[in-house]
Amino acid sequence: MTQGLCILGSTGSIGQNCLRVVESLPDRFRIVALSAGKNLEALAAQVVKHYPKIVVVSQREFKEPLRERLKQLGYTRRVRISFGVEGQVEASTHDSVDFVVSASHGTTGLVATYEAVCAGKRVGLANKETLVAAGELVMRAAAKQRTEVLPIDSEHCAVHQCLRAGQRKEIKRIILTASGGPFLKTPLRLFDSLSPEQALKHPIWRMGGRITIDSATLVNKGLEIIEAHWLFGAAPGQIDVVIHPESIIHSMVEFVDGSVVAQLGVPDMRIPIQYALTYPDRMPIAEEGLQLDLISAGRLHFGKPDTKRFPSLDLAREALAQGGIMPCVLNAADEVAVEAFLNNRLRFSAIPRVIEEVMRQMDSYRRVHSMDDVLEGDREARRRAAQVISAIPAEGESFPHGG
Repeated sequence: MTQGLCILGSTGSIGQNCLRVVESLPDRFRIVALSAGKNLEALAAQVVKHYPKIVVVSQREFKEPLRERLKQLGYTRRVRISFGVEGQVEASTHDSVDFVVSASHGTTGLVATYEAVCAGKRVGLANKETLVAAGELVMRAAAKQRTEVLPIDSEHCAVHQCLRAGQRKEIKRIILTASGGPFLKTPLRLFDSLSPEQALKHPIWRMGGRITIDSATLVNKGLEIIEAHWLFGAAPGQIDVVIHPESIIHSMVEFVDGSVVAQLGVPDMRIPIQYALTYPDRMPIAEEGLQLDLISAGRLHFGKPDTKRFPSLDLAREALAQGGIMPCVLNAADEVAVEAFLNNRLRFSAIPRVIEEVMRQMDSYRRVHSMDDVLEGDREARRRAAQVISAIPAEGESFPHGG
């Protein structure tokens, strides 16, 4: 019997790779729902190829253009076209959906992912923001519904695989690996002059804009620390980060007896996507180029992250220690700061400074009782981040302090 899939973020890099995996395993999956933003041309092509029952666009005004494009392509099957958060929720909780791939940008699919878990759907998380912003709520709902939240993010997928070698109570450390991004060896004195074009040239991975910048600042690894805490029930002090430029080892787990289990593979997202979709089975990988050649890989290097170069790691640990809304604040402030950097309105070196200032301003915002608390905290953090950025002097030398 095939599994019905809903893909939130189907036209993005993860969504497209997910569909490639689905196409390679046609007897296991069928596409029930697709959700995307404004890339209507790509979405229409996906509809024509996969025949979903429901399609979701980000805004109401995109519905008719999509329907018109489907007519132009000669698509005559019946399909429901919905929009916005309500449409995403409808798609992710559809009766025919068994598995939801949460691959939307940032917190776009947060509510729909949470509602899918509450509806008892299995969820594959391909973004970090869901558990960073609302980890307590999501994992509580998963436990209540006795459903699984499976990581698609390569590092956490690696940890999930390593943990099959032992029990949770036997964990000593979770070791997340970080490539270090494009500026691992760039002198700190040059950080003020780094351009978006330079930051977007990741040496290993091909990813979207925000996650590529987050890799350059190592914010992504800070978010992963928070995510690992919720996914695996590990205490903050049990989660370490090491620099591993080759990105061959995706993460490791050290057990109490001194054994270290690592997951190795070529840096390609199709591998963790297929693992999550087919878990607990392992299926042969259908595509070429996804087999690891250890001889060609050569030497593997490891190093300790420099928190002066990457202060966001300490900010993430602080946010996790404070708990409540603070991880959500960290994520929201980062997203606004990264957007400003990509639009040449903020220096690269100022990204962690914006995050730190917004966290300082929102220090009194603590408890999270509902998704409304998360969404309100997210909105407030974004508002304050925009204010902080707009008030930064042209030379970026100082930050105003205010409530």
